[in-house]
Amino acid sequence: MGVKQYLVAASAIAALMVPAVQGQAQTGATGPAVQTIAGMPPVIDPQNLYSETSPAHLSPVVADDPARIYVPNLRSNDVYVIDPATNKVVDRFPVGKSPQHVVPSWDLRTLWVTNNAEGRTDGSLTPIDAHTGKPGAPVAVDDPYNMYFTPDGKSAIVVAEARKRLDFRDPHTMALQQSVDVPDCAGVNHADFSIDGRYAIFTCEFGGHLVKVDTVNHKVLGYLKLSSGGMPQDILISPNGRTFYIADMMADGVFTVDGDSFTETGFIHTGVGAHGLYPSRDATKMYVANRGSHKVHGKPHSKTGGVSVIDFATNKVVADWPIPGGGSPDMGNVSADGKSLWLSGRFDDVVYRINTEDGSMIKIPVGAEPHGLTVWPQPGRYSIGHTGILR
Repeated sequence: MGVKQYLVAASAIAALMVPAVQGQAQTGATGPAVQTIAGMPPVIDPQNLYSETSPAHLSPVVADDPARIYVPNLRSNDVYVIDPATNKVVDRFPVGKSPQHVVPSWDLRTLWVTNNAEGRTDGSLTPIDAHTGKPGAPVAVDDPYNMYFTPDGKSAIVVAEARKRLDFRDPHTMALQQSVDVPDCAGVNHADFSIDGRYAIFTCEFGGHLVKVDTVNHKVLGYLKLSSGGMPQDILISPNGRTFYIADMMADGVFTVDGDSFTETGFIHTGVGAHGLYPSRDATKMYVANRGSHKVHGKPHSKTGGVSVIDFATNKVVADWPIPGGGSPDMGNVSADGKSLWLSGRFDDVVYRINTEDGSMIKIPVGAEPHGLTVWPQPGRYSIGHTGILR
């Protein structure tokens, strides 16, 4: 990176670090201003917290980063790198044991591979330099199944699934700040944050629960048992911040929850094994990856996997895109221009590139059991983690 590029990037990151002014309306905002936690960048449009993740909002911090798809392969312990311009694998490198997700850092400079060694003590985080696409030395971290960042950028939250624990860590060094036990959350894994940053809701995959956590005081606020289903996966907040959507693999659809009151409000049927949730770049639709659940010779495989498209305004399914010949769409993200949805084919050892206009798709062979891939770069000011939840 040249001196000029460095100064532009440093300036952009510094601007993000300025504490948000409490209760101050922003230029162009609609509705009452959101009073965010100190240090969190302001919510520009209270009716659309994804307003800064449209294709027109690519940060100068990431403008020169190579366009790549980073695919962690759980069973081959490596990351495949795909060039979206050619749909070809252009790089491959080993990482730690059982890589689960590739997680963009809050400041958009590092892509962290969460190697949780499936609950063993030799877990680690492998940093990838987002500007070069090359990995660095791993950092030893206990059981990092997934990882998020508090919206103020002060902490990384390592989701220690096997330990039923959330570890708040320094977002750069990963030194432990504080641990929060979630004893009634078996299989804690995915999360999203309230529009003001005051709390996060995590899913408890093996107990059918959700847990609400205070992100400022680092404490559990309560648990919610879903009315049916019992295997909640990914979670995503609505553009206006009023509703959390929870994909449930056993219910074959998406629950809706009022985050503030922490109550279940509805259910949307999508398809077999509802799993991953991603907003469209214009924030009008949500893509639901239905992973399926059938098995062939004891190995999970699906002839019913596909993608459902939900309209945020109506909470209705407006399109269904089955995987030709069957498949197992899992985790991923949307391209910067919004034209492609990239998903790992968890039990088919492929990656799907899906056209968001008509649902047509191609398959790209990768390593053994690809999981939480990320698309990079993405538009937005900062990342709150997972496979790239930017705002």
